[in-house]
Amino acid sequence: MTRPSRPARVLATALVAGTLLATAACSDGSGSPEAAAVSPAAEGSPAPSRTPALTGPGAQAALITPADIEDDWQLANDAATWRNQMLVGKVDVAQFLNAKSDAADCQRLLDSLYSDTLLGRATGASGLRGFTSEESRLLYQVGDYGQPTMDATIKWLKKLPSECSQFSATASDGSKRTVQVVEYKEPPKAGDNLAALTVTVQGTSNGQPATTTLDVAVLRVGASGAAVTNGGLSGVDHDSTALAVQNGAKRLKDVLSGKTPAPLPSQFD
Repeated sequence: MTRPSRPARVLATALVAGTLLATAACSDGSGSPEAAAVSPAAEGSPAPSRTPALTGPGAQAALITPADIEDDWQLANDAATWRNQMLVGKVDVAQFLNAKSDAADCQRLLDSLYSDTLLGRATGASGLRGFTSEESRLLYQVGDYGQPTMDATIKWLKKLPSECSQFSATASDGSKRTVQVVEYKEPPKAGDNLAALTVTVQGTSNGQPATTTLDVAVLRVGASGAAVTNGGLSGVDHDSTALAVQNGAKRLKDVLSGKTPAPLPSQFD
């Protein structure tokens, strides 16, 4: 007579019992089993943290205030329409050893300074605020541009003192502009990445000799970034530029961390 096969549930019970015995063998003797082994891949691959995105209210909160740059700076209501005619000109390509590439970078600098588009187009929220002090203007922009774009912009700016150290450009009226680009002296330490320059443009304004000097700084915090342009026909206050960069980076970092920036700046950490 053929012996009937064991029911499946009996086999399952045996398997469970075997598993329990194996677990007991790994016990530390106190009745609680040791932690289960974790695969090397799991140990070495923590879940990636998502970079905080800048919201509309956050972008406004990240904008600097007159208290951040001190002195006699006053808020301007027309900053979005500012255009500096001294920055208009067609770069003379013939003066460059690497004509096309270097001339294109120098032309991009002039064009982006004139149109206030140093950071390009934001992928998310953005904000802009301007300040005036006598004949000087300070423009502060902040927004979510993405880390790769921000780092590419900063890398581009860092090479300009070499590629565009001095060049000429022709204004729409045929007059000549002489442009000099140098590294910002002792740039402040702020943000996750930063580039800072000083740009001087010599030419004519309303038929009279004129010189415009601008500090230009771009910084990144996470995937967001900020740009500072400061100066004018009366020169540039480098201390105000440094304060805008340092306090701006602190405000942006606070906003991205979910904090509310302090109404008055404090000493830097």
